[in-house]
Amino acid sequence: MKKWNLIVDIENCTNCNVCTVAVQDEHVGNSFPGYSEEMPKHGHRWIEIMRKERGAGNATDVAYLPTMCQHCDDAPCIKSAPDVVRKRPDGIVIIDPEKAKGRRDLVDSCPYGAIWWNEEKQLPQHWIFDAHLLDAGWKEPRCVTVCATKALQSVKVDDDEMARLIDEQQLDVLHAEYETKPRVYYKNLWRYTSSFIAGSLSGIRDHKIECLEGVEVQLVFENQNEQIQRTDVFGDFKFDKLDAQGQTYQVQIIDKGEMIKAIDVILVESINIGEIVLV
Repeated sequence: MKKWNLIVDIENCTNCNVCTVAVQDEHVGNSFPGYSEEMPKHGHRWIEIMRKERGAGNATDVAYLPTMCQHCDDAPCIKSAPDVVRKRPDGIVIIDPEKAKGRRDLVDSCPYGAIWWNEEKQLPQHWIFDAHLLDAGWKEPRCVTVCATKALQSVKVDDDEMARLIDEQQLDVLHAEYETKPRVYYKNLWRYTSSFIAGSLSGIRDHKIECLEGVEVQLVFENQNEQIQRTDVFGDFKFDKLDAQGQTYQVQIIDKGEMIKAIDVILVESINIGEIVLV
């Protein structure tokens, strides 16, 4: 059977928050019986965009991570209250707006923090994948229709086809360690979850410092070459998609096959080691 999935491309998200506003526009002041009660005017962000800045100085980048209900196939909220929360055959998770009254415990059941508490209505609430619109004939949820950069894409396919898309587009899930089998997948998730080591090379020529282009730089971890690259026209290099767990990496500068300089880096978070002047 075909089921709904959401693909989020971190590379394309610009933090415009139009998806967040679209959800608020749809649900603030509007009740959809059987799907959801109205959303509070203030305080709730059923789609929330997280921000992460990496690096420093001229080696800085920012990534934005849209988060929402993950519509898990092995959902902790359903395990917590199977009489209140249900998984539809098309993959969408719905918290029953009548049965869920007073069930504040459901907020804590979600490891993603995607269930919000409506104090006025005494209800736990979440992004319902716009199931009410899809059931009315819409081809995709509102957040997807308003995303100008195509950072959000909804697909309704069977599990075999989704597995093919996961492999083809190198998709990941958020917090795989939770083992909840989410139906929200992320492309370029490494932009948010991984770290980098960057720097630049320069040298003294004709009594002045110039950028060194085309110099070989190696990244070594546990005596194994992790990555090899050459500096660009500005003398810059950047090794990305690294785990920042306090491991020690070594940046090696190579000239004519010989290492002429080595710098040890203990990686806790993305770091710009700055300008390296070769004499």
